[in-house]
Amino acid sequence: MSTAPRLTALDAVHRALGATMTDFAGWDMPLRYASERDEHNAVRTKAGLFDLSHMGEITVTGPEAVDFLNYSLVGNIGSVGVGRARYTMIVAEDGGILDDLIVYRLGETKYMVVANASNAQTVLDELTGRVAGFDAEVRDDRDAYALLAVQGPESPGILKSLTDADLDNLKYYAGLPGAVAGVPALIARTGYTGEDGFELFVAPGDAEKLWGALMEAGAPVGMVPAGLSCRDTLRLEAGMPLYGHELTAELTPFDAGLGRVVKFEKTSRADSFVGRAALAAAAERAETAPPRKLVGLVAEGRRVPRAGFPVVADGKVIGEVTSGAPSPTLGKPIAMAYVDAEHAAPGTAGVGVDIRGAHEPYEVVALPFYKRQK
Repeated sequence: MSTAPRLTALDAVHRALGATMTDFAGWDMPLRYASERDEHNAVRTKAGLFDLSHMGEITVTGPEAVDFLNYSLVGNIGSVGVGRARYTMIVAEDGGILDDLIVYRLGETKYMVVANASNAQTVLDELTGRVAGFDAEVRDDRDAYALLAVQGPESPGILKSLTDADLDNLKYYAGLPGAVAGVPALIARTGYTGEDGFELFVAPGDAEKLWGALMEAGAPVGMVPAGLSCRDTLRLEAGMPLYGHELTAELTPFDAGLGRVVKFEKTSRADSFVGRAALAAAAERAETAPPRKLVGLVAEGRRVPRAGFPVVADGKVIGEVTSGAPSPTLGKPIAMAYVDAEHAAPGTAGVGVDIRGAHEPYEVVALPFYKRQK
């Protein structure tokens, strides 16, 4: 039997705005409201408002919460201060990536792990299975939060008009509690667009009120509602990985070029962590005989590459596209791809993408494609 997709607390708002909806990771989500290119450009130049309530929030509490998270995740959670956040990953014993995560430290012994929607149940199951032996509790809080994101250069001004929270001193990858338009929220300076912005964790019952207040405050500076389609092109331009594309259970963080998130020495009683031995071996391979590397590709023509298309050189397959789309900012098709190490240097000649039998020329570039001006 098919299961109907879940609805976010803002479902009625999206439908009233005429959004094109899609089933994403078991949720009915807005793909676009009008033009995805216009939404993309609004986030780059003004601001966009996203509903991200499909993300999975998991709360970890207890005297040994930090030791448990250090054991369960690849990062050093012990060095995360109260009010700060960290990008990290959870891996299997063989080092394969199960998901990439953001961990917020909400208090001395309280943390919130935010998982991707498609992997939220997997992450919850893994953490629940790993907590034995630790004085810590894992709680499924996916129904406790709606998540709204204001992204773009105008986002600080928009939010300042609705809150007394100290946004000027809120650093990137930090969060603080505060009221936004009278709604209690965790205000986090995080995002997935390559722009400055904020993610607001609120009670589902407050989501419609907050959405309306944000749209009213943002309208004078050109903020628009933004869907998942432009979120994907924004993160692609910013060189941010997407699970199921650049990150999979068949890849370790070192294979994905993200070995920096793995911390072999940790400040807690957990002297080891799940996947440590496999990751140590992967780190050594990456140093001595690196496999394929993740690179950027920029089209010389107009044909758009898609995930799974072969990357070729000298008539041979040298890699595979993981994500591809037209880039509104660059005005050209772009892609991320894993390619053999000898073809990974920026400017490598003779590289193309096999698009339905035609080898279209592409320039190898360093990631990201786009970096905002500070």
